[in-house]
Amino acid sequence: MTRIQHPLELLAPAKNADFGIEAIKHGADAVYIGGPAFGARYGAGNTVADIERLCAFAHRFHARVFVALNTILRDDELEDSRQLAWQLYAAGADALIIQDMGLLELDMPPIQLHASTQTDNRNAAKVKFLEDAGFSQVVLARELSLKEVAEIAGQTSLALEYFVHGALCVAFSGQCFISHAHTGRSANRGECSQACRLPYTLIDDKGKTITENQHLLSMKDNNQTENILALAQAGVSSFKIEGRLKDLSYVKNITAHYRALLDEVIAQHPEFRRASSGRSTWSFTPQPEKTYNRGFTDYFANDRQDDIGAFDSPAFVGEPIGEVAEIGPNHFTVNADIDFHNGDGVCFYDAHGEVVGVRINRAEGKKLFPVEIPEELTEGTTLFRNRDQEFERALEKDSAERRISVKPTFTETADGFALTLTDEDNISVTVELPHAREPAKNAEKAMTTLSEQLAKFGNTMFAAEPAEIALSQAWFLPTGAINALRREATEKLEAARLTAHPRPPRAAPAANPVPYPQDELTYLGNVFNAKARQFYERHGVKLIADAYEANQEKGMVSLMITRHCLRYSFNLCPKEVKHLKPDPMTLVNGSEKLILKFDCKACEMHVIGKMKKGVKLNLGTIRPA
Repeated sequence: MTRIQHPLELLAPAKNADFGIEAIKHGADAVYIGGPAFGARYGAGNTVADIERLCAFAHRFHARVFVALNTILRDDELEDSRQLAWQLYAAGADALIIQDMGLLELDMPPIQLHASTQTDNRNAAKVKFLEDAGFSQVVLARELSLKEVAEIAGQTSLALEYFVHGALCVAFSGQCFISHAHTGRSANRGECSQACRLPYTLIDDKGKTITENQHLLSMKDNNQTENILALAQAGVSSFKIEGRLKDLSYVKNITAHYRALLDEVIAQHPEFRRASSGRSTWSFTPQPEKTYNRGFTDYFANDRQDDIGAFDSPAFVGEPIGEVAEIGPNHFTVNADIDFHNGDGVCFYDAHGEVVGVRINRAEGKKLFPVEIPEELTEGTTLFRNRDQEFERALEKDSAERRISVKPTFTETADGFALTLTDEDNISVTVELPHAREPAKNAEKAMTTLSEQLAKFGNTMFAAEPAEIALSQAWFLPTGAINALRREATEKLEAARLTAHPRPPRAAPAANPVPYPQDELTYLGNVFNAKARQFYERHGVKLIADAYEANQEKGMVSLMITRHCLRYSFNLCPKEVKHLKPDPMTLVNGSEKLILKFDCKACEMHVIGKMKKGVKLNLGTIRPA
């Protein structure tokens, strides 16, 4: 009986095609990237030609390319988005990540559709609906626990995608409108102003200040290193790294880290397999703590816990390294057990709790000579290193290669010889060499030379297994002829791999789909065009309000819904302290005031506010090329 193996996909971010290529070299099974328009990361757009170049590279390894087309769309943008979808399909994209259901009412190409995390995928009913609507993969809400993931997996056949690393939106994705309310820049349109990273003062219902000037809506960064096996066993099949705006060293380091973790899981658990071909090797040791982060948390994977917030600072503080022992006229000495390098970056918290950075010009052991010694630096100050220059330099170089295993077989033919290359996916090509058969004068040397030349794949994407040589005797063959034959076979195999790339088909909608889980949609449904309205009406929704971006909501409404709870963070949770009530609280940042209301039954916090006077939706958009 053949055991069914479930593929585990490592999905990495790509700010551009070159970053995507590096992600694949470092071990990604798939990458996600923004096109020239309509992707929910402003400033991370790419031309269709660049996406085509990325696809050509990825498909050689049977890795996939997903393109984010995941903003909500105005009516006048629908046709442009439809045309862009066809262009991306022609370029070789394997799937589109979408939020706006209006796209499903259009003449779309036969390309897989993935439901963006912006569609707020928190429960089995929603995921089952998306399955029936014709989606193939769903990006689950970041807030889901392992138990909740398993419950969803038990009720759907969809591929489930889960964020395993990177920045955390404090709100349920698609359910945050603070940016639009305060600035006109909509998160659902890719232009979030990141109000969650600002400092706030927290005041209770009686006017008492709970805490001042802290980044109370800023979360630590996601890190599921310890939960990879548990997530796979719960039903996750795509392990997503956040970061379409992150730099290249982040992409290399974090991709390599999770590649190693997934390979370890796959090696020890035969029910799982890789989702693409080839093996990556790196010239560095992956270390997630070296790359930009706000501290780490596994968030709600193991249910609610303390210390998920980066309240002190939303900046990258780095690794604690020791304390300042002595300050000289142009240097200071550190009590530390690490080696420093010229160009390192260190930082510390000043008396106001702000992070102060220091760039090191020269390091002599534990004696550091900075560009400038900050006035706030004192003996005994705890230091952190947020730039390891030596590590960064290692990542600036070519730091990985990825090879597909191939077995050469050399045989005789009627008029000469043939070389067959068979790769790890059992794709095979044969190239013949018409050549007179002349016995070799030195049989042993001839066979050794033949074996050596058949193994030389140089800078290609292939790595040779021991060659199988099936000859009646040792023949004389010029080295040049062997090399030419191998090069021709290599090119032919690479072309065959591209032809054989299994681009997944579009899933057909169910003949009798389940209705949408709700029969009424408020502004939280993000319905911004007539086609989206038509879609929901067709699936049983009777009352449909306009999206918040339509500026129809004039009063105080929930501008953010989050599982993060400030009552819990400050030991004021009514479930934990029996005499307390979930009374409202207030967040204050300058003249901005946001009311906090607590839904203890759902274990959620609602951030309440209203549209600023004069704020209008930023109507600008990038037209596809």
